[in-house]
Formats: sequence, C-alpha cells, structure tokens
Amino acid sequence: MGGRPEPLGGRPEPTGERSRLLDERAEPRGERPEPLGGRPEPTGERPRPLHDPDPYSTPPYGGPGPWAPAPPVQHPGTTPAHGTAGVHAVTPPHGNPAGAGPEDSAPRPAATQGILGSALPSGYHQTAAPLHGAPDHGPTDHGAPVSAPGPHPSAPHAPGPHAPAAPAPMPQADAQAHLQTYPNTHPQAHPNTHPQAHPNTHPQPHPPAPHTPWQNYDPWAVAPLQQNGAAVETTTGRRRRTGRALVLGAALLALVSGGVGGAVGAYLERNGGIDDVELPQAGTEAKGRAADSVAGIAASALPSVVTLHVSGSEAQGTGTGFVLDQRGHILTNNHVVDPADGSGEITVTFSGGQTAKAKVVGHDSGYDLAVVKVSGVSGLKPLALGNSDNVQVGDPVVAIGAPFDLENTVTAGIISAKERPITAGGEEGDGSDISYVDALQTDAPINPGNSGGPLVDSKARVIGINSAIRSADSGSDLEGGQSGSIGLGFAIPINQGKRVAEELINTGKATHPVIGVTLDMDYSGDGARVGTKGNDGSPPVNQDGPGDRAGIKPGDVITEVDGQRVHSGEELIVKTRAHRPGDRLELTLERDGKEKKVTLVLGSAGGD
Repeated sequence: MGGRPEPLGGRPEPTGERSRLLDERAEPRGERPEPLGGRPEPTGERPRPLHDPDPYSTPPYGGPGPWAPAPPVQHPGTTPAHGTAGVHAVTPPHGNPAGAGPEDSAPRPAATQGILGSALPSGYHQTAAPLHGAPDHGPTDHGAPVSAPGPHPSAPHAPGPHAPAAPAPMPQADAQAHLQTYPNTHPQAHPNTHPQAHPNTHPQPHPPAPHTPWQNYDPWAVAPLQQNGAAVETTTGRRRRTGRALVLGAALLALVSGGVGGAVGAYLERNGGIDDVELPQAGTEAKGRAADSVAGIAASALPSVVTLHVSGSEAQGTGTGFVLDQRGHILTNNHVVDPADGSGEITVTFSGGQTAKAKVVGHDSGYDLAVVKVSGVSGLKPLALGNSDNVQVGDPVVAIGAPFDLENTVTAGIISAKERPITAGGEEGDGSDISYVDALQTDAPINPGNSGGPLVDSKARVIGINSAIRSADSGSDLEGGQSGSIGLGFAIPINQGKRVAEELINTGKATHPVIGVTLDMDYSGDGARVGTKGNDGSPPVNQDGPGDRAGIKPGDVITEVDGQRVHSGEELIVKTRAHRPGDRLELTLERDGKEKKVTLVLGSAGGD
C-alpha cells in the first residue's frame, strides 16, 4: 500500500518559526492553491496516489470505509476569534504522499501544536473553517480556502485535473464538536481576517452530516452522548423493551410465587401450620355413662370393693373383697386370709384410699370363703347381690380386683359356662384344704390378686366370687402360682356364697350338705363309686344317714344328680355342695349292671 500519514501525537514538530499554514493567504477561487512549504508542484510525471487502487470501490483514503482509519480526534486548544478561520482539518500537500518530501524535517508552526495538542505529520496542512456559525464565504480577499484531505487531482478518483479536491464529509458528531470545542477566547488570533469582506455573499448553511457507523467518540466534545456505530434506541423502542421486561418480570414473579405458594400449601397440609403443632381434640363431655356399660358398672361397683393385705408369721398375700353390709362385713376367699392364721394382720384399703384394720369373723376351706370385719369406718356402701341361678351363658360380666397388687382394676368378659365342678387347694396333703366349687366360668381376665373380688352382671350386682383360674402350668389356685390369665377364670356362685357368708357371720361356721357315704376317689370309671370300706374302719354308708335311708349300698355307682351326669367323685361332691342341707336330690345308680333311681334329703355336717 502507499505511504500513510504519520498518526497524531507522533513525532513533535519544531516550534521555532510560525507555520505558513496560518500566514499564507488562499488563492482566489478557481485557481489551484500553492502547496504549503513552497515546494513546487511536480510536473511531467503522474503523482503517486496515497494508496493502492481499491478493487472494492471504497471511499477515498481518509474517508470512512471498512478498512479506512477513522477521522482524527480534535483536541482542545487555542481558539481563534469569533468569525475567523480556525484549524479544521489536516490535509497532506497535493501530489506529495504523506510522509515523503523535504517537509518531513521542516519545523511545524507553533499554532498548530497549540490547537491539536501535538505536531502534525509531515506533508499535512490545516484548513481554515468558520467557527461558531460564521458564514463560509468561500474565497476572500484574505486568501483562498485550503482544500480538504483528498487524493491528488491526477488520482483515479480525483474530480478534475485542476479542481480543488472535495472536502471529505465530516460526521455530525465531529461537526458539533468543531462548533462547540473552540470558544471565542482569542479575538486577535487572525488580525487580518475581516468578516465583512463580502457583504453581498449570503451564508449557506451546511447540511447536517449523515450518521455513519465509523464516527468515534470524542472525549473533549461538549455534546450529547455519542455513538460508536450502534443504532440509537428510540423512545418507542425503549418503551417496548421496558414493557417486555415488565411482562417477563411479572411472569417470573407469578411463577416463583406459585412455586412458593405450592410448597407452603403442601407444608401446611402435611404439618397443619408453621407454629407449634396443635392436634385436634374433642371438647369436654359429660362424665356420666350408661348404667349397663362397663364404665357405668365400674363406677357403681368400685366404691364397694376393697383390697386386702394379709401378713402372718410364715406368709403374706394380697387379695380382694367387697362390702356386704354397713356394719363392716367383707366377703373374700379363704385362701386370701389364710396366711394370717388367726394371729396375723389384715389391712383393708378402700377404693378412695382409706385404710382400716380387719379381723376374721369366720372362714370355711371347703367352700373357700371367709368373712372379715372392719370397725370405725363410716359411709360404707354395700354391694348389691344378684342371683346366680338366673345367669345364662353369654351374659356380660365385669371382674374387679387388684391383680398383682394393682388396685381397682376392671376387666370385662362374659359367662363362658356354668356349674363347672372345680377343686382348689390341696397344699396341706391331707385334703383338708381342698375346696369344691360348682363354679361359673368366665373369660374376663382374672389374675393373682383378683381372689375374693366380685364378678358382677350388667346391673352391677354380684353373681360370683372370683376364686380360681386355669393357667398354662395347670395350676388352679389363684394364689398357688404366679401364672397369668389365659381366659379361664372361675367364680363361686353368689347363691352359695350368700348362704356360707350368712352362716359365718351368724355362727362363725358354715354347714355342708351331705349324702352320708364314703366315695372311692381312686375309681377311674365313669361316675362316682361308693367305697367298700369307710375311713378308720367305719362302714362306707353311714348308718341311718341320708344314703342309708335312700337304699344306697357299698359298691353302687352314682351316675346322675337331678338328671345331670357326673363323671367322678369330685363332681358328685361339688353337685351336692351346690345345695343347702335339707334339699331333696334324685340320684341315678348302677348296681350289678342295672340302673336304679333313688331320692334322698341332704343332711348337714359342720365345716372347719
């Protein structure tokens, strides 16, 4: 490519002599101006262009183009007076490429350095242009205008061989910068300039330069914000962009709000709130219950139930009892008070927590019943007694007691069976402590400590006295082991308990109904066989006893009592003791393979 002008701010120019650019006067219009520096115009050869031919037809060198350098930026400096010519642009000499010729070493005018802030490259001169709106009169009597940068007239794109080169279009921002950069501070900068030299010439306003993307930002220009080539955003575009931003922000806010709201809603649904957890709860209700409900039965029966703590010289135990009357009589099991052995101590604790000492009124091991009495206790509430003969299998029942010393324990169940012949006791070895009970069976849980407690019906009436359980270790006595309930509990019918309790209270002893025969307890056949010999050498059938009078003989097998089958001697005893002395019984006998029925009246024998 051809030689290029040296950039601004490059090699400093000498300042010892005044630049001819400001002193020389322009030639009259229509004549070619003499180049600055006085160098004669080269003749006879074609001047060398500033750059190589451009195959892409870009604008002349120095003008805007894809590869052309941007116009130089004017720096603030000394400004001529208003209406006088000032430095406008830098133009290389005609026919002399930038950077060539003797002017490269010539001193530069001091005024040029003051305006541009640095020396101009070699071969360039400045053009004078009216500042601050001064009219452009073209050639004046003071000199001709200096041509703007452009190629030599002989260059390929020159307008003519002798016509001055057309000035390069100046960007609008640069034009504003030229109009505002040089204030009217030096009125005597050009004393020879006369603004009124051509009074008949009318100033022609310069059309605004079109906006080009190659204009550069001028940091010294006092002008609105300048662009560097990007399109200027209009008010409508700015409003549309703002509107789109607002819509996008609103959509994003709605999305975030929806997500947060959903998360909060899910949390509240799972946890019921963000404060301390408060669970829903029913309000206060009336404490009363139906009389036939378990709660109603318990509320009615508990005030009459007591817990007994018995201690003796060799043993101690815990059991349950219930109040029979207001005089302080309490019914319980014989095996509950047996550890006292007549000299021990019995303490009764009522359901309200009140305690009192008690003494044994009477007891009977054959029935496993005992009566104790407390003194000095007021406000006793006797428990109502029912009728065990009215009980039917399946009737609901409630058992109350102190299993394992847990006072006022209530359990519920039904009557599982009736007239279960059971025996309890037998620890003495001689059979004197064995009790025979024609019991009521229940599935209401009964455990050690429930002994002597009431088994009540749906009207809170006593229908039995809890006495025994069948446990997994085959024990039958509630105090004989520590096994728990398996749903097989047994209670003495209250009808039998009432009779025995009355006898114990009135006489201190209980009577037993008897047939007057000795049974063979080793017999393994079906039924109860009368022995062939009695105890201690006495006859097996008591003379003039109920059996003897009915015609019972030694060796007879009794198979039924009042039409109910019996399978052993224990069952015959149980069935007999279920009656009172003086009751009439009908027995079915087998003798020599023949069946015979007899009727007898039960006798009486004293208990122990």
